[in-house]
Amino acid sequence: MTAYWPSLAGGMLIGLSAVMLLLLNGRVAGISGILGRLAQGVQTTTNAAFVSGLLLGPLLFRLVAGTWPPVTITASLPVIALAGLLVGFGTRMGSGCTSGHGIIGLARFSPRSAAAVATFLLAGIATVTLMRLVAA
Repeated sequence: MTAYWPSLAGGMLIGLSAVMLLLLNGRVAGISGILGRLAQGVQTTTNAAFVSGLLLGPLLFRLVAGTWPPVTITASLPVIALAGLLVGFGTRMGSGCTSGHGIIGLARFSPRSAAAVATFLLAGIATVTLMRLVAA
């Protein structure tokens, strides 16, 4: 069970930060939107604080756990870059990202977010299935 504590704590902190942003600022915690507004210079203080909190997460983990969070990346740099571009394209096409639709959108019973999350999940399942068939 102890292997699940970091994930549980992280999920709780994500939920808490999303709720606080919504209650205190009336903004949905969609990371793509927050980064986009930060890049445009809109609500710079709030958006910079939110992004800083995301970037400081691993440091907080190290302080609490005494070690860095385990990260394993087996893909090559070109594959990672392509994946990043596809995610950016998908967030623009889907009018939001998994954090905005999945965390806040579903909690607000948004039909658009329910459709987006279903699409994210189905695309993920199809991708994993295809990759496993290709690798076999």
